[in-house]
Amino acid sequence: MKKVRIQNADMAWHIAATIQFPPDFDEGKTWPTIVSVHPFGSCKEQTSGNVYGKALAAEGYVVIAYDASFQGESGGEPRCIEDPTQRVEDISRVIDYAVTLPYVDSGRIGVLGVCGGGGYAINAALTEKRIRAVVSITGVNVGRLFREGFSGYDPIGTLSAMAAQRTAEARGGELQVNELLPASPEAARAIGISERDVTEATDYYKTPRGQQPGGATRMLFSHAQKTLAWDAFAFTEVLLTQPVMVVVGEQPGAFGALRDGMEVYGRAAASKQRELVSLPEVSHYALYDRPDAVRKALARVVPFLAAQLT
Repeated sequence: MKKVRIQNADMAWHIAATIQFPPDFDEGKTWPTIVSVHPFGSCKEQTSGNVYGKALAAEGYVVIAYDASFQGESGGEPRCIEDPTQRVEDISRVIDYAVTLPYVDSGRIGVLGVCGGGGYAINAALTEKRIRAVVSITGVNVGRLFREGFSGYDPIGTLSAMAAQRTAEARGGELQVNELLPASPEAARAIGISERDVTEATDYYKTPRGQQPGGATRMLFSHAQKTLAWDAFAFTEVLLTQPVMVVVGEQPGAFGALRDGMEVYGRAAASKQRELVSLPEVSHYALYDRPDAVRKALARVVPFLAAQLT
């Protein structure tokens, strides 16, 4: 594995990334390449890189996992911004870098995203036609999630609060960086949280199971306004022409991955090939790293990508 700092000529800050290589890698050859996109609140050292990135490299792909702008080891100020437009643009920036590498086959580039990264991967494919295939692993439409659960089903009230906070910060006030999860599973239980996605997210992000310094699960509240007006799946019926695989677990949770996966699969009518992988007895966060769930997902993802990119 190689750590790189991506800063193309048209970029004001860098994107931190890792490149994983096939076991028989030969720099003199060209290889199919996957850009792996991490979830909202995550980082490249978690599921996008150390689970799916590692597995796909073992299957013969060059895999580039990276930290989103304003997050992890990537640049951009202020920190902890979740900006869907920038998240989608980051994918194109990484592809810009990838096509300069002599061992990347620019005609065989795919994108895989997990959770919010799955929604971003699909949205990027609408307009980024260097992407030849896209895989969404338990993908979430972050805009829909913010309009609903993350705003307490009060998007207008939340936008008003964001406006007031942004004005306060512009006048020199302290930045409001919200922690999105309880500090530990014990803290979640202490305040009566039992909902599947929240408890499993806390177990993943706040214990040694998945915890990493870059996976902050924190968000700058004042700069999240545009998220509420964003839709990962807008124009999918017309613009998503590439082959797409949507992987979901059938155990529903508050973050809505099952619902979103069914929606985007249904809307992807323009795709050259669309596949829905619906896994019984599997939850959203099981697809992050639980061996059985990941094995079942990869059993479908690997042949799908092979058919499109090799």
